[in-house]
Amino acid sequence: MLSTKRKVTRKEIGKGDLVQDFVDKPKPLRDSDSFNLEAVNNWVLKNVSGLEGVPEVFQFPGGASNLTYLLNYKNKEVILRRPPPGHKAKSAHDMGREYKVMKALKNQYPYVPEMIAFCGDEELIGGQFYLMERMKGIIPRKNFPKGITIDKESARKLCLSLIDKLIELHKVDINKAGLSDLGKGKGYVQRQVDGWTDRFERSKTWNVPSFKKITKWLKKNRPEDVSTCLIHNDFRLDNAVLDPTNPGKIIGILDWEMATLGDPLMDLGGALAYWIEERDDFASKWMRRQPSNLQGMLTRNEIVDYYCEKMNFDRGLWPFYQIFGLFRLAVIIQQIYFRYYHGQTDNPVFKNFWFFVHLLSRRCHKILKKGSI
Repeated sequence: MLSTKRKVTRKEIGKGDLVQDFVDKPKPLRDSDSFNLEAVNNWVLKNVSGLEGVPEVFQFPGGASNLTYLLNYKNKEVILRRPPPGHKAKSAHDMGREYKVMKALKNQYPYVPEMIAFCGDEELIGGQFYLMERMKGIIPRKNFPKGITIDKESARKLCLSLIDKLIELHKVDINKAGLSDLGKGKGYVQRQVDGWTDRFERSKTWNVPSFKKITKWLKKNRPEDVSTCLIHNDFRLDNAVLDPTNPGKIIGILDWEMATLGDPLMDLGGALAYWIEERDDFASKWMRRQPSNLQGMLTRNEIVDYYCEKMNFDRGLWPFYQIFGLFRLAVIIQQIYFRYYHGQTDNPVFKNFWFFVHLLSRRCHKILKKGSI
């Protein structure tokens, strides 16, 4: 159950003031991530009905890829999503694609935010952007908000709920959703190994490992796709929105930037690359960004067992997907660090990302030696 530092009853939990204490809140806008508000507001008022005045602008933390802002109008709050400045991978940060996916998926998968409007004019603020509804709730980032604790039983239920949402996504009828043309179909595993290897080579800096042994092993051991379905590609607890009156209930899934059609086990591998357990070493815990270390949360092994049983997949294939997920995460982090290294962003959060790349390389090599996760 939910508990707080001061004693409250379940009735009190439903009161507005207490709920607002736990709702994810934006922070002041970083200067380096600012944009032409006048240009945006003129476009919004012309293309979206029911909004009034000039909004206050705030920025949500945690965004290392696309940037997320709160536009606080007099009569309504809306979310704006746009790409980051600086170097971008060729196929990354396609705001029109992300908007299309969520708009089409909403009827089949109710945890997607409602889309409001899309702007394809890159000249307006230096890139495309879109507006969507604000899903008010708790976002469990590195830790739950101060004042909330989750007991073992509730942590386990929340973890199972998250995996069930992933399974539900992987069972979406892509034809009914109108997303059958989103990906290239079979051969996803091979394309991903080749593509992420190339991305790493193009974003490599002198202070990170080469990953040559890992990429060679991945190319040699890649399996055929187990199936083709809609995958999120960034499915994490800190991309989930929880009901503030009931933190065990997931009401939304965010950040659909990398969604595509592909192998579902690749999606699980990507998700568990971020899953840091209570038993993990100090270095691994240093890069934790979601509360997966809480007592009661399933281990990576337990999640794989649960998922593969529900989806009827061969658990023996897992080492490949696990190593690929860790390598892919290393590339994502390196691409972000590349922008910082070359002065394309001054966000101090990215300063030590090169060290995370070393940690992920070490985890990959340990799996190759021991076969454990």
